[in-house]
Amino acid sequence: MKTLDKFIKYIIFLLIFVFIGLPFLYVFKEAFTTDGGNSLDFILNVFKENRKLFVNSITVGFIVSVLTTVFSAIIGLYCFLSGKIHQKIISAILLVTMISPPFVTSLSYINLFGRRGFITYNLLKLNTNPYGMTGIILMETLGFLSLSSLMVISYLNNLDSDSINSAVDLGANTNHIVIDILIPQLKNTLISVFFLTFIRSIADFGTPAIIGGKFNVLASEGYMSVISKGDIKTAAVINIMILIPSVIMFIIYSKSMRKNNVNSNSSQSAIIDKKSDVFYFLCVISVFLLSWLVIQYASIILSAFTKMKNNELIFTLENFRNSKSYITNTITRSIVYSLISAFFGSMIGLLMAYYSIIKKSKVIKVADYISNLPYILPGTFFGLGYLLAFNHKPLMLVGTSAIVVLNVLFKQMPFSTKVMNSHVLSISEDEINSAQDLGANFIYVFKDIVLPLTKKGFTVTFINAFTATMTTIGSIIFLVYPGQKVLTLVMFDVINSGNYNIGSVIALIIILICLVVNGGYYLATKIGDKK
Repeated sequence: MKTLDKFIKYIIFLLIFVFIGLPFLYVFKEAFTTDGGNSLDFILNVFKENRKLFVNSITVGFIVSVLTTVFSAIIGLYCFLSGKIHQKIISAILLVTMISPPFVTSLSYINLFGRRGFITYNLLKLNTNPYGMTGIILMETLGFLSLSSLMVISYLNNLDSDSINSAVDLGANTNHIVIDILIPQLKNTLISVFFLTFIRSIADFGTPAIIGGKFNVLASEGYMSVISKGDIKTAAVINIMILIPSVIMFIIYSKSMRKNNVNSNSSQSAIIDKKSDVFYFLCVISVFLLSWLVIQYASIILSAFTKMKNNELIFTLENFRNSKSYITNTITRSIVYSLISAFFGSMIGLLMAYYSIIKKSKVIKVADYISNLPYILPGTFFGLGYLLAFNHKPLMLVGTSAIVVLNVLFKQMPFSTKVMNSHVLSISEDEINSAQDLGANFIYVFKDIVLPLTKKGFTVTFINAFTATMTTIGSIIFLVYPGQKVLTLVMFDVINSGNYNIGSVIALIIILICLVVNGGYYLATKIGDKK
């Protein structure tokens, strides 16, 4: 069994290096090697030509990050100060809207405020231009708001309520509690939200591609360099340009996370008088933002079931009939890819946590560092790396289904390993040692101790990986052949061709699949726990 133990350990390291480290290196190899020319001159020239786009990306990323951070803090504070019923409603809205197919915010924006938008055209009789920098900022902010708000809420729910109750006993009102206690406590969490949003924003090519109009950013230019021009070398340099600020932000983010220590959670909830100016301000802004999250999803549903006829909006099922030719076989393929990615990604993450924390394997600790790369890599960077690394022997994977599954599987590895690490840390080493002293080998230890004690972590990583795979596009945009398309790519194509109603149908299908599979898996684990 020691042989099996070593074999699994080194196989995991090999998988992480080949499918995360190797693609990363190949992008740099492509950028820094030229046929007879000076690679440095070429790189500097690409930097010079795309300087304006670099500024555009940084500007949009900064504004989106500021807005998302402020708005998520407002929603988080309002949720924390609200009653339990309101907290459940807010959490439900955020959890559902977090299942966001790519371009869903852009699609809803066009449906609501476009030239034929429901609000601008049908209600206000206006013919507006929805495209440009403002549209990108608004839609990225809304798109990133759900996850960011949940991060703030999660932190606040783990605060020690004793300090708040003590302040209340001493006569502090809600205004003072929010300003003097809660906001200072949130400082590091909000820093984390800011930097994570920035990294996601500058890597987003879908929103600018759909509603950017004449306003362009680096991510969409990198995408067009491959798709329209076939210039992979330029695309590699552009992706490195995107990576540079991402790495800087990630370093700062990592430092802030080390300081972000949460106080022990008190079993007694804080008792706060909600009648204050600050509370009402938080309430008004939060209700407005949450309403827009609901409206954008409602607009997708409305667009899926309606169409314009004689300048009137009528209900119809024609959009579903017309979408059939686009999604035949694609639904099954997307679900299968997502299930495979979710299961094996969660399992590899668990194995890495087991060998790193319990076995204290130096090899796996190195693999763990490598596995964090997708956390900061733009999706197009990771996809381009796969295109370059696996288009020749010995691993000729381009054009196969395997390259798509492997890409989405390892793209989610940072999340899987972090969640599994936190759960494996709760396992007592004495329990493992006792089992081994009684003759239990690796298989029995893993099956009878590790798996049962990390079931909740496995559920979280499975649900996240399935949803992320169903809604991903950036990392697989260069890898999927026409006969192997998944729902997100079909959705991207139909929206770009102006078929917004069919795009809404596909977005609705993706959301429903994620809700059904995630809910079903969660219920199955709950039922299994009761038996």
